[in-house]
Amino acid sequence: MLNLNQISMTFNEGTPDEKRALRNINLQLDKGEFVTVIGGNGAGKSTLMNIISGNLIADIGTISVDGKYVDHLREFQRSQYIGRVFQDPMAGTAPSMTIEENLAIAYSRNKKRTLRLGVNKKRRDIFREYLQTLNLGLENRLTAKVGLLSGGERQALSLLMATFTEPNILLLDEHTAALDPARAELITDLTSEIVEDFELTTLMVTHNMQQALDMGTRLIMMDAGQIILDVQGEEKAALTIEGLLEEFQRIRGRQLDSDQTVLG
Repeated sequence: MLNLNQISMTFNEGTPDEKRALRNINLQLDKGEFVTVIGGNGAGKSTLMNIISGNLIADIGTISVDGKYVDHLREFQRSQYIGRVFQDPMAGTAPSMTIEENLAIAYSRNKKRTLRLGVNKKRRDIFREYLQTLNLGLENRLTAKVGLLSGGERQALSLLMATFTEPNILLLDEHTAALDPARAELITDLTSEIVEDFELTTLMVTHNMQQALDMGTRLIMMDAGQIILDVQGEEKAALTIEGLLEEFQRIRGRQLDSDQTVLG
């Protein structure tokens, strides 16, 4: 479903501030696979998400979605294949527009654009049906400005907007990190339900190692722009936070030994 081949990205190349953000990333996600991504600051997680979504263009490598190469497509063009929810609850929605107007924009993502009214009775019925699945009462507030919603409500709406057209790929960019624990738990539960119900191919970045272990079918750890660990199935189920930290130290130590050998 998603195929990244030899993706590399360098910022400020040829300057004292040069940084290799991604190094020869090869990653394949099968249809319906739910992959969680962890790693420290500067590991390359956000750069990876931005390159997949089209917000950044890789220096080297190719990206395909469902067999179609999307390297030449800009971010708004890739949105027909890719849904994304950001860390900031204020992102991904238009705060000055109503709930139904925001939903109408998302609903039209994969459809031919016309001059017809974006919101009509048929669409309102569809929007209410989907909003009811959130159990937040938003189906009764279709004409409310999105800017008046709480952070958790906005993030729930963003999640719905990113998924109810069933994109080929769903990107979740630390989408619970800015929420209080209760709202974060709500969005986590909604995420699991929506991904499972729609069988969405999902890539989720998180700093919460327990969340990465509890959610998804596969876990990837990144460091210094590389994928250093890729586990799934029983191997993932058996992991603990302590085990993850030990594995990180083991891999990091092996890499340091290898670098010293090369330098020597």
